[in-house]
Amino acid sequence: MSEGFNTRAIHAGQTPDPTTGAVIPPLYQSTTYAQDGIGGLRNGYEYGRGTNPTRDALQDQLAALEGGAHAYSFSSGLAAEDALIRALLAPGDHIVLGNDAYGGTYRLINKVLSAWGITNAAVDMSDVGALTTAIAAGNTKMVWLETPSNPMMKISDIAAVAQAAHDAGAWLVVDNTFASPYLQQPLALGADIVVHSTTKYIGGHSDAVGGAVILNDDDAAEKIGFIQFAVGAVSAPMEAWLTTRGLKTLGVRMDRHSSNAMAVAKWLQDQPAVENVLYPGLADHPGHDLAKAQMKDFGGMVSVSFKGGEAAARKVAESTRVFTLAESLGGVESLMNYPSEMTHASVKGTELAVPENLLRLSVGIEDLEDLIADLDQALSQL
Repeated sequence: MSEGFNTRAIHAGQTPDPTTGAVIPPLYQSTTYAQDGIGGLRNGYEYGRGTNPTRDALQDQLAALEGGAHAYSFSSGLAAEDALIRALLAPGDHIVLGNDAYGGTYRLINKVLSAWGITNAAVDMSDVGALTTAIAAGNTKMVWLETPSNPMMKISDIAAVAQAAHDAGAWLVVDNTFASPYLQQPLALGADIVVHSTTKYIGGHSDAVGGAVILNDDDAAEKIGFIQFAVGAVSAPMEAWLTTRGLKTLGVRMDRHSSNAMAVAKWLQDQPAVENVLYPGLADHPGHDLAKAQMKDFGGMVSVSFKGGEAAARKVAESTRVFTLAESLGGVESLMNYPSEMTHASVKGTELAVPENLLRLSVGIEDLEDLIADLDQALSQL
């Protein structure tokens, strides 16, 4: 009988220390390891860029939770994405990605990797026909999917997108950051590779930047592992340890994030100043039924647009007290973000540009009554 998610989150990669019996494995801060004679490595440990027991423990934990055979931990989500693309693609290859992908991902692919000869096309990933057309138009070797997407909360059919990618001989990569492995399992739905900014829900406490790649394919994993070692954008031991610590409570946190976000979304729908609420848990969300089918719950991210345009959005963003105006998401504290000038500023003026009247809320695990009261007083400023 396979163990449940929360049991794996707490115990995978977390064997008590054999020397002392410490229930929490020690933080290995060492950069190098003593050898028993030249080439006589102890359990394969040689140098901190290549291997570290704390990072290995996190990688075991990540693989167990995403249902993958291999996991690699990096210094940031973008470092993970960069290593993945350079490991599996070559100059002249083509990527199809969502037309509301995270701005940093688009910047990496469109501005950094384009100089290396990687081309791209951005399409609405919820339209499989449009995806198929975009794949046919280029030498597509990779399809890049976010669901729910950031920040427009679009839901795409992972299994259908996987079929379209595989029919063309392309890899399907799913950025599972918004959902987390607790709410969604892309590998089980047909994806080849999962990426995360572990900075967000996986770490969960806004105190450790990191990224991850998880997959089953042995040959691809070997290539990614080589890039991790040869380029060296690895997660540091302290960040890996903090991420492991946070990941153990992912399940209980996501339950609370999801219930709070659902209540906040419903409350926002009733406010006269609000134009639209984007949350897949709402029955009128165009992707609601699909999200219900491929996710355990609907997550903690809510986007909201205002009838008063950019001025209203900016006023609300600068008037909250419990919600903190800040970049990032997925921590225990509630955050508010104005994507047009913050997380997605790099895509202004492109087809990925975010509406200027939209705010993105990362709903935390505070008391719901306090979150609603804070939003109420902020909207009363309009």
